Amino acid sequence: MIQKIKLYANLVKFEHTIFAIPFVFASVFIVEKGLPDFEKVLWILIAAVSGRTAGMSFNRFFDLPFDRMNPRSKNWVSVTGAVKAGEILALGLISSAVLIFSAYQLNKLAFYLSPVAIMLLIIYPLGKRFTNFVHLILGAVYFIIPIAVSVALKGTVEISMIFLGLGMAFWVAGFDIFYALQDIDFDRKAGVHSIPARFGIKKSIVFARFFHVLTFLFLILTGISAELGIVYYMGLIILTGFLIYEHSLIKERDLSKINVAFFTVNGYVSIIYMIFVISDIYLKIPI
Repeated sequence: MIQKIKLYANLVKFEHTIFAIPFVFASVFIVEKGLPDFEKVLWILIAAVSGRTAGMSFNRFFDLPFDRMNPRSKNWVSVTGAVKAGEILALGLISSAVLIFSAYQLNKLAFYLSPVAIMLLIIYPLGKRFTNFVHLILGAVYFIIPIAVSVALKGTVEISMIFLGLGMAFWVAGFDIFYALQDIDFDRKAGVHSIPARFGIKKSIVFARFFHVLTFLFLILTGISAELGIVYYMGLIILTGFLIYEHSLIKERDLSKINVAFFTVNGYVSIIYMIFVISDIYLKIPI
């Protein structure tokens, strides 16, 4: 059983949950101006983890035909058969059910809207078959995270959460473009759609930079609409430094540092954002 759990965790890259969870907590603190009832936080956390697990499971399931042909993914547990296709689909469906149940525990509106999240989780891997801007579909998944938090806690959508959702959407879309650079040649041969496959490396880097500039602007608007203080904006300066560093690692003729840019730097970005949001809420230092 322990070995199976390890295989499932490897399948969905559970450690990458760090990209989303800090933003979930940041959203909670911005909406509540502090920490709300523990039970609500628990159900929000369960919904976030189960949603991401469902998304990765559906991604692995629908991508199987491509992953089996791609040399980069030849050792993945989904490709080797260590985790069967039926198990992958079952994990996605069970995780979706947990997401819906978690939403039900929060409030009726969250429950009614939960299928929208699941629909986006399914559309993303399928989107690789029909649009070069599939990265924005993944961005849409992250866009609804702070909105879902707002609905879960207040039963309404706060404007600050829309801005934060847009910031998260373009942040994720930008680094997903970097990730897709690894497979540019394979994607072109296999007919997988992406910005790198369509526009090439140089223009893809420009797209990613533009998306991350939008991230910065929307995070500023988040701070203004949520009436956050100076600590928040100090955090944005540091966060921007990490994004600039991330872009410095990706060069048209040198893609060897993609993993550092994708996994390490973006993990720091989400954690930094959460830390400075929480610090700002508690310190309450006005501009």
